Amino acid sequence: MTTLPDRPNTALLVIDVQNGAMTDVHDRDGVIANINTLLEKARSEDVPVVWVQHSDDQLKRDSESWQYVAELVRADAEPLVHKLYGDSFEDTELETLLAERGVGRLVVTGAQTDACIRSTLHGAFVRGYDVTLVADAHTTEDLTAYGAPPPAQVIAHTNLYWQEQRAPGRLGRTTDTAEVTF
Repeated sequence: MTTLPDRPNTALLVIDVQNGAMTDVHDRDGVIANINTLLEKARSEDVPVVWVQHSDDQLKRDSESWQYVAELVRADAEPLVHKLYGDSFEDTELETLLAERGVGRLVVTGAQTDACIRSTLHGAFVRGYDVTLVADAHTTEDLTAYGAPPPAQVIAHTNLYWQEQRAPGRLGRTTDTAEVTF
């Protein structure tokens, strides 16, 4: 249903599952296991996988905290997008990579739910993509000290509101890893 003409393909996005971003997050091991399940499925079905890697003051480029977690391994043919902003499309080559692969639908996983995941969901949606958030394959840290709800509630709320996103010619939805179809 994407509004992007001639782009019938789906891609899996793996966003910011970096050492520094995955410290003290909700259900770290479960989320990583689910992303690995999705990677295996995408690869077996020849679905493009695109990795996104954030850099900032806490995730300094080439530092240990900036590296992807060891449990997730990017294949050489899978592109890696470097970003400086929450939205994975902002000032990156992501749109070009997806257009080259005929992608009009995204399946989104990664970290942090309340920052880069939400920014990318909305960024993709307003650019014309259908966007599926994998409910059990994204996570966030505990920011209750700053007035945020506990991580499980942030994740649940994001899953709840994203499952009903609608706009002319496109939709957002939420599904569990076991139910993902490419």
